[in-house]
Amino acid sequence: MTISLSIGPQNRKSPFFKSTLQDGLTSASIYNHMYFPTSYGDKSAEYDRLLKGVAMWDVSIERQVAFKGRDAVKFARYLTGRNLDDLQVGQGKYIPLCDYQGRLINDPILLQISENEIWLSIADSDIKLWVSGIADSLKYRVDVFEPDASPLAVQGPLATPLIADMFGEWIYDLKFFGFQETKLKGIPVILARSGWSKQGGFEIYLLDNNLGESLWAEVKNAGAQYNIGPGAPNYVERLESGLLSFRTDCDEHSNPFEFGLGRFIDLDQNQEFIGKAPLQKIKQTGVKREFVGLRVDGPRFNSPPEDRSSIYSEDDYVGYASAAAYSPRLNSNIAVGVIDTRHAIDGNEVVVDFSDHKREARVTPLPMFR
Repeated sequence: MTISLSIGPQNRKSPFFKSTLQDGLTSASIYNHMYFPTSYGDKSAEYDRLLKGVAMWDVSIERQVAFKGRDAVKFARYLTGRNLDDLQVGQGKYIPLCDYQGRLINDPILLQISENEIWLSIADSDIKLWVSGIADSLKYRVDVFEPDASPLAVQGPLATPLIADMFGEWIYDLKFFGFQETKLKGIPVILARSGWSKQGGFEIYLLDNNLGESLWAEVKNAGAQYNIGPGAPNYVERLESGLLSFRTDCDEHSNPFEFGLGRFIDLDQNQEFIGKAPLQKIKQTGVKREFVGLRVDGPRFNSPPEDRSSIYSEDDYVGYASAAAYSPRLNSNIAVGVIDTRHAIDGNEVVVDFSDHKREARVTPLPMFR
């Protein structure tokens, strides 16, 4: 079933929106109140480009929540259970954010822009409201705002030589999540070694939304020799790689330990942070659910399921599959989901109730493609 996406002022366009249309955008979604390109009409080509070459993605929907002021670092420590003792300008960190009950509410990348300014590059949710409310109510000396920053991702095995051509050999010194403010032919950007794939790459944070078409053209022209093409964060590759999609995979009860994020939570640090006591209790008692992969039997999936699919074991509900697709690399239907721990055993057989019919499946650890 094909449904048109109405364009209007209630959702924002990215600085690259016109360029994506010119390059053949065929489908989009809504993410962080913005139009989010999801395909340019040939998903197989987009998948192959990511795995074998290089792709460019408009990911401006990765909005930044910034807070600046003398309490910026102190405030960041309160927002997350990640230990920030070694926080430094120019090196990002993946940080789970939890509410006061220890429930996962976002999983952004933290970037310390300067000694008194920090950005959170967020997943899909209104975290700016959360951050603003806490800062104001607890009197942290910071100003919370959304900076003029719009990421353009360059992903795939040929991303690194392309970015080196554009910016210089210094890019090889960037560690994962490392970043540096610079210019590309006069266009102000932050270049970060990051991206939502396991294929490697960079994100170019445009710092002037009036120059979106110029930046898009620069990347496209420089990448022509590498056969670059447009795409989007790839649905199939993220399943194969076991990447967490916050809004898709989590529900209102999710906690970071269920998704293997416990290594980013330091419960022993002296620092107080939001959700610390509940998280300590969860860690002590143990999780009741786990994020797992599934190998799914039956005919090849032609399109992703539109809704979460219930998982059963001997007619008992044990969890949900949040996303599913056919994997060319694994030559199998695959899915990810959240399942009761007693059933989260490698090879355990379950039944998934998809919209077309029920299918048998087997639990497998993540990532499914290694």
